[in-house]
Amino acid sequence: MAHPELAAVILAAGQGTRMKSALHKVLHPVGGKALVSHLLDTVATLKPAKTVLVVGDNAEQLTSAIQGVDFAVQDKQLGTGHAVQCAMPALDGFDGDILVLYGDVPFVAADVMQSMLDTMRAAANCGLVVLGFRANDPAAYGRLIVGADGSLERIVEYKDASAAERAVNFCNSGIMLISGGHAATWLKALSCDNAAGEYYLTDLVAIARAAGAKVAHVETEEPDLIGVNSRSELAAAEAAFQTRARENAMAGGVTLVAPETVFFSHDTELASDVTIEPNVVFGPGVKVETGVTIKAFSHLEGAIVRRGASIGPFARLRPAADIGEGAKIGNFVEIKKSRLAAGVKVSHLSYIGDTTIGKDANIGAGTITCNYDGFLKYNTHIGAGAFIGSNSSLVAPVNIGDGAIVGAGSVMTKDVADDALGVSRAKQHDIKGYAAKFRAKKQAEKNASKSKKEG
Repeated sequence: MAHPELAAVILAAGQGTRMKSALHKVLHPVGGKALVSHLLDTVATLKPAKTVLVVGDNAEQLTSAIQGVDFAVQDKQLGTGHAVQCAMPALDGFDGDILVLYGDVPFVAADVMQSMLDTMRAAANCGLVVLGFRANDPAAYGRLIVGADGSLERIVEYKDASAAERAVNFCNSGIMLISGGHAATWLKALSCDNAAGEYYLTDLVAIARAAGAKVAHVETEEPDLIGVNSRSELAAAEAAFQTRARENAMAGGVTLVAPETVFFSHDTELASDVTIEPNVVFGPGVKVETGVTIKAFSHLEGAIVRRGASIGPFARLRPAADIGEGAKIGNFVEIKKSRLAAGVKVSHLSYIGDTTIGKDANIGAGTITCNYDGFLKYNTHIGAGAFIGSNSSLVAPVNIGDGAIVGAGSVMTKDVADDALGVSRAKQHDIKGYAAKFRAKKQAEKNASKSKKEG
C-alpha cells in the first residue's frame, strides 16, 4: 500500500566510534547487506512520499552508497530531536506524518510500521505514536509510562526514574511517528536546556500532551529492535538474522541437517525439498531449485542450482555459475562464470571457469580450464556427451566437440572435433631395470653418508 501522506526520516549521523572502523557504522553488513539497506528496503514497501537519510560523520560514504533517498546533514550531533530538525528542510512543503527511524536498527518489520500508522489514524486527535517493547533485561532503557486510559503519559530516562518506574519493563525504542499537522511546530519547541545541552526527541511526548494531543503507543518484540553500535552487537545482529533465515527456510520446506551451522545471505532463494548438510555458506545472489542437495562444507555465491542437482561436499560455486538439472558437482570442485547443462558430472578436484558444458558431459578428476593468460579471460566449450579424462588442462579458447574424448593427462590447445579422441602427452618409455639400479645407487650413497657422520 502506498502512503503519500508519510515521510520516513532515518537517523544515521552518529560517529559510530565504538565500531572502531573506517567504514560508516550503518554500512556494515548483516546477511551480506548493509544495516541501513535492510531498513531502507523495509521502508520502501510502505511507498512513502519521501525518505530522508540524516547524515553527519563520513557522510560521503552514505551519499555514494545509497540511492533513491534525500539527504540531510547534521553537522553537529546535538541529539535525536536536533537530527530530525535537520531533516525538515528536505521536507519543505510536505505536511504529512513523519516516521522517525534509526539506521543502526535494521530489523523493524513493515507490519510494525504499518501498525503505527493505523494507530495514528484510529485514535482521535493523536499527535504521536511511540514504539515500545518488553525487555528481558530493561537495564538502562528509557521506560514508557502508560496511563489508565491506555495513552502514553511520559518517557522516563533510567537515570531519572523512580524505583517504581524502573520496575516497569515496557521500554522506549526511540522510534516515533509524528503527526504531520504538528511536526514542524513541536520540533521547533524542543529545548536543549538540559545537562547534555541536546535536543531530545522524547520531549515531544510532553509537548504533545501539553498541546492537548493524544500520545499512543505500539508494542513489538525485542528482537525487532536490535541496535548495532559495536562489533559485538553487529555479531548479535548477524546471529539474529541467521536464526530468522534458518527458521524461514525450514518453514518453506527446506531440510537443514544442522541449522546452526548453515549461513544465509539476505537474498538467498531456496525452493522446497532442498536438503542442506552441515557447514554450508551462502553468499549473495544464490538461487536453488527444488530437489537439490548441497553437501557439507560447500560455499555458494552468485550461483543458480537447478532442479535435482547435487553440490559438494567441499564445493565452491562462484558468481555466474549455472548448474543444470541433475548435475553433480563433487568434492573440491570450483565453478566460476560457467553454464553446465543437465546431467553434467564434475565429480572431483576440478576448476571450471568461463566455460559452457553440454548435456551429460563427464569431467574427470583434476581437470582445469585454463581461462586466464595474466591479461585476458577466454572461453572453453565442452560439447554434450563429451568425456574429459582425468588431470587434463583445457587451454582456452578451445572447443571440445559433442561426444569427444580427451585422453587423461592431456593439455589441449586446439579444438577437438565431434566424436574424436584428443590426446596431447609425451610418449611413454620404459627403461628395464632402471628402478632397481636407482635404489641400489641411492642406498649406497646413504650408507656412505651415514658412515662418514659416525666416523
